[in-house]
Amino acid sequence: MMKSNSTLILNVDDNDGARYAKNRILQGAGFEVAEATNGTDALEMVKRLNPALVLLDVKLPDINGIEVCRRIKVNPESAMVLVLQTSAALTGRADKIRGLEGGADNYLAAPIEADELIANVNALLRMRQTQVQLRDSEERFRQITDNIDDVFWMFGVPEGNLVYVSPAYADVWGGNADALRERPDAWLDAVHLDDRERIAQRWRQLAQAPHYDDEFRILGPDGRTHWVRDRLFAVRNARGEVYRVARVTSDITARKEMEALLRAADRNKNQFLATLAHELRNPLSPIRNAAALLGSGDGGGERQARAREVITRQVDHLAHLVDDLLDVARISEGKIVLRTEEVDLGAVIQQAIETAGPLITARAHHLDVRLPEQQVWVRGDAVRLAQSVGNLLHNAAKFTPKGGDIGVSVTVGDDERVQIAVRDNGIGIAEDNLPRIFGMFTQVDVPPDRAPEGLGIGLSLVSHLLELHGGRLSAQSAGIGMGSTFTVELPLLRVSAQQASQEQGGAAEAGGSGMRVLLVDDNVDAMEMMGFLLAEMGYQTTTTSDASEIEALALEHKPQVIVLDIGLPGIDGYEVARRIKKNPALSHIRLVAHTGYGSPEDRKRAMDAGFDAHLVKPAELPDLEKALQG
Repeated sequence: MMKSNSTLILNVDDNDGARYAKNRILQGAGFEVAEATNGTDALEMVKRLNPALVLLDVKLPDINGIEVCRRIKVNPESAMVLVLQTSAALTGRADKIRGLEGGADNYLAAPIEADELIANVNALLRMRQTQVQLRDSEERFRQITDNIDDVFWMFGVPEGNLVYVSPAYADVWGGNADALRERPDAWLDAVHLDDRERIAQRWRQLAQAPHYDDEFRILGPDGRTHWVRDRLFAVRNARGEVYRVARVTSDITARKEMEALLRAADRNKNQFLATLAHELRNPLSPIRNAAALLGSGDGGGERQARAREVITRQVDHLAHLVDDLLDVARISEGKIVLRTEEVDLGAVIQQAIETAGPLITARAHHLDVRLPEQQVWVRGDAVRLAQSVGNLLHNAAKFTPKGGDIGVSVTVGDDERVQIAVRDNGIGIAEDNLPRIFGMFTQVDVPPDRAPEGLGIGLSLVSHLLELHGGRLSAQSAGIGMGSTFTVELPLLRVSAQQASQEQGGAAEAGGSGMRVLLVDDNVDAMEMMGFLLAEMGYQTTTTSDASEIEALALEHKPQVIVLDIGLPGIDGYEVARRIKKNPALSHIRLVAHTGYGSPEDRKRAMDAGFDAHLVKPAELPDLEKALQG
């Protein structure tokens, strides 16, 4: 028997004796009892007291008990109040049915024994307790699903009818829940065309496979493509049968975008590491060969002088690479310290030209320098400013075909700013690459006939250094093959009295025998040093840096071995190898790849193209001789 002082029962009966008897029985069972003698008072007390149960006689003086029950049940505030109807007069089967159909939770006809009354009350209270728990559970469920960003769905199986969808459906899908109830598969309309059939197939197999975890794209309410993760779970009844499926759909667009950024960063890192290995190996190869040549005995004073010159230049190149790498580390750690002073820009330009001069001369470029008649001063670190301009000049020389035009000009603006422009008529920059060229380790796309050059840190380094000076770096290009202009902008300190204008121009030509060997490499230093070394070792060598001459030279000189660099202007070494192997007059020649790229994939690609051996720069002499001899 349930006893609880907190359980209030409203006893409604106009018969004083009957009402008194029922009060005694209920109070004896431990219930708190309130009483009313008519329907009007009963409705008012239900509203005010919110009892757990109303013991309601059918025959009342003002309002029929069945109508009182109906009003209690139709009011959302009192719909959960239990109603146990009693009657001493209306005791027939039809009377009970009418009472129950009017909303009563049970109907007892007199005479009613005390234990029968209490048993019915307790049974109804247990039912109410279960209903309250269920209602509370549903309310907690709705509070959770209504306040999460994910879409929660519930569908019937196998019909596929919509049972429930959370409010987030409108935010993520942009759809209307009512429309979804009318057509439960309407959500498929927003799925991306490339994903729709796959997801629709999963949905058609709902009864056979009521579970999945998938990711696909949808067109969001903002008109943009969004990525979602969709998880489907089976809901089983007491017999273990699947009668519903629950879905949770999460917007993972931000995660996908972050993954894309991470993949791009990973690609940049891998490209950086591969290019770093290539860039460091390229100068090391001629250094090693030049050093071997210097130690080979009587090689002639001219050759030894040339070898020393090559070693010096290539060591300088390596030092430049290492300095850039160290500066990148310092900038990322905030350890760059500027030694600021009043700096003459004319001296900065001169120092930058001296730094990039050897490469400009080696590639036979014409350099045009235009400075103002006045002496232009800025406040900054002279070494860092010269490094920045020198880097831009070095890039202009590197990315301009031989014999190109490079210009440097300084202009003073009306806004207390000075601009240094470095222009060239080189390979140019595609429009879609311009916004990202100042990113660390960024490599812009290059033509397929040209190997990537540099580490992708120079422009980022220059940009950071200029920002430390209160300046900025910008780039303009009309497109691929149209040249580029890089502009340095710095705060102007002052302009001094007149000074004679300075112009500089420069052009120079970079100059080049047992077993016959044809050497092919666009790095002239590397090619010359290997040629000198092989000559000292008794080989007959022919050299070229022009890929278009290879087949003609091979037919003329009939080499037994061709040592071929992979990254050649105009065509890569793999295509050259395929052409040679397809030429009946040349197919017998042994091909040796000599490259800065040394991964297993690079080696396999070389073998697939027809190479007989693959050497990674700088090659050891025993490995080189072994590759030549086969």
